[in-house]
Amino acid sequence: MTPDQQTQTPTGQTPGTEHWQERFGASMMRTLATPLAMLVRGEGCYVWDETGKKYLDFLAGIAVNSLGHAHPDLVAAVTEQVGRVAHVSNYFSSPPQLELAERLKRITGAGEAGRVYFCNSGAEANEAAFKLARLNTGGGKRTRILSLHESFHGRTMGALALSGKPAMRKAFLPVPGGVEHIHTTIKALEEAIDGTVAALFLEPVKGEAGVIDLPAGFLRRARELCTRRGVLLIIDEVQTGAGRTGAWFAFQHDGITPDAITIAKGIGGGLPIGALVTYGATSELFSRGQHGSTYGGNPLVTATSNAVLGVIERDGLVANAARRGEQLREIIARFTSPQITEVRGRGLLLGIGLADPVALPLAAAALAEGLIVNAANESTIRLAPPLIVGDAELADFEHRFGLALASL
Repeated sequence: MTPDQQTQTPTGQTPGTEHWQERFGASMMRTLATPLAMLVRGEGCYVWDETGKKYLDFLAGIAVNSLGHAHPDLVAAVTEQVGRVAHVSNYFSSPPQLELAERLKRITGAGEAGRVYFCNSGAEANEAAFKLARLNTGGGKRTRILSLHESFHGRTMGALALSGKPAMRKAFLPVPGGVEHIHTTIKALEEAIDGTVAALFLEPVKGEAGVIDLPAGFLRRARELCTRRGVLLIIDEVQTGAGRTGAWFAFQHDGITPDAITIAKGIGGGLPIGALVTYGATSELFSRGQHGSTYGGNPLVTATSNAVLGVIERDGLVANAARRGEQLREIIARFTSPQITEVRGRGLLLGIGLADPVALPLAAAALAEGLIVNAANESTIRLAPPLIVGDAELADFEHRFGLALASL
């Protein structure tokens, strides 16, 4: 008897998952649509639903599951640490917490002057960064914070204020003030950044907008202008960090140093963790009691993150993301469908641009073929497979996505 058979009823369904759609509708807050499937198990780049159907996961929990599913090093780290001590309050420290802070300072390039604040999500990291920006007052002259149109930084109130999506903010107005959204052009940067600006927030790739790249030279020009005007350059690496774009962090492709970055998602491999990392003099802005988190940086999540980042480093998964991303682009280029117009993004965060607004039915067709992808918007399919993806999974993607395309 296979492990799958051992965990299923005679009808092939995992016990306890009967009528799950109705149970979801009756018990879960109505902030989400009914989920696409009930997933009960994962291994590597694959997951299984309650009926035993197998899916190739090319979304990785929206760029979260860096090591795929049930990676032995992640399982071992969680098991060992939860058996030792899972949580202590922020009145105390723990060895995994300090190890992770030192590791993040190293791989981000923040160095000795860098500092790390731990929290539980990308939105929380951006909330901390928002407060950090408010401390760059310039003697009271700096009252403006800039962000980009169509950006996304989270759904909590401060992160929502930073996000350049008016439709998301509409039901919750007024959001925290002082944020202005500018167009993603070098000209707009040059016109907006002056001595009244405290910080510029940006994503190096706009993931939720459809995996949209910044214009060539944009990040370098932003760094020049922010340095000249005393503005904090804060980069949201929540979706792009932890090796996903073929560098540890996407800003590193441009050879610049930010003043702060926010990270989450892929550094935890599936456990909730976020962080704000500061550079240079920015590390001196926060003082005792100005921010905090009950769970942030506890031993369980930091031990797990250390294991995840350790595997990424040991197994060369940053370079793998770069190489497999190029292979994935080549695969997409081989499809003859007139719907595919372009591929955006970098490494293993890619957006397939479509000629028509068919992303939702295409993602549904892919799911029917056992492939998990995401319609980032009506005309973009987002791909974010685990960093462990290899030749076999890429070939499987080509087969399954080809069938989905043909079904249109």
